[in-house]
Amino acid sequence: MTGSAITASGLRKAYHDKVVLDGIDLDVPAGTIFALLGPNGAGKTTTVNVLTTLTKADAGTVRVAGYDVASDAKAVRKAIGVTGQFAAVDELLTGRENLQLMVDLSAIKDGQRIIADLLERFELTESADQQASTYSGGMRRKLDLAMTLVGSPRIIFLDEPTTGLDPRSRRTMWTIIRDLVADGVTILLTTQYLEEADHLAHRVAVLDGGKIVAEGTPDELKRRIPGTHVRFRFGTAADLATAERILDGATADENELVLRVPSDGRTKSVRGLLDRLDEYALDAEEFSVHTPDLDDVFLALTGHTTEAAKK
Repeated sequence: MTGSAITASGLRKAYHDKVVLDGIDLDVPAGTIFALLGPNGAGKTTTVNVLTTLTKADAGTVRVAGYDVASDAKAVRKAIGVTGQFAAVDELLTGRENLQLMVDLSAIKDGQRIIADLLERFELTESADQQASTYSGGMRRKLDLAMTLVGSPRIIFLDEPTTGLDPRSRRTMWTIIRDLVADGVTILLTTQYLEEADHLAHRVAVLDGGKIVAEGTPDELKRRIPGTHVRFRFGTAADLATAERILDGATADENELVLRVPSDGRTKSVRGLLDRLDEYALDAEEFSVHTPDLDDVFLALTGHTTEAAKK
């Protein structure tokens, strides 16, 4: 698959008088990870439900894998895999039996080989014959994703796949997602975590109140938010004072001998600051670029932090 794996234009959805999606436009290139970032209630899950034929939009057009979602929903379903917010595994069955169920439903040939490969890929071989009810949260999420891959879909929708996972399980899931994309799979990921989008996504759309309020690479989004700065630490108070004088907007911490200079964090901007210091023969002992965190991004783009949005 080349070109766009998923496109949406003017996507709208309302429940009674509550507008959930208010004119969403998306374009997800094939073979990439596209993240929908937003707090609870932003419309992420509704977007996924519409794109995967689970919910009918009130207006707008959607094409997934080249098929129109409204007129060719069956073809869309054959082309995609979906992993929801909660692991959809049967806890009374073993891990192997859950995978066998998906093989049987999909009428796939060579099912035993596929099951063995998926169990090994997701590091579930040793626990394959244990009931899923004994699995940890991370193991259930891995099994859930493995079940999604039984039919070898080329487009996968992951709706907050790491919510509730511990840091180790979350990073394991990140590795699996990267490996899928390396194999040519396209992934649309929804998440509340900028860190997750930062580590995984080629592009991010920030969704709030049913509208996309910003879109770009993770670095582009962070650079748009006030607060990005370059931090210099000098060896002497005299060097600190000189640097503060020659660098516009600089703020000095005389106790720590640290200077903070507003910047967009781009290479050209940082190089300009370093060249300016070099003109005055100033040598900082260390420097680093600091960018806003998740709450900084949301506060600037949506008017609230992610924690406030959850309440």
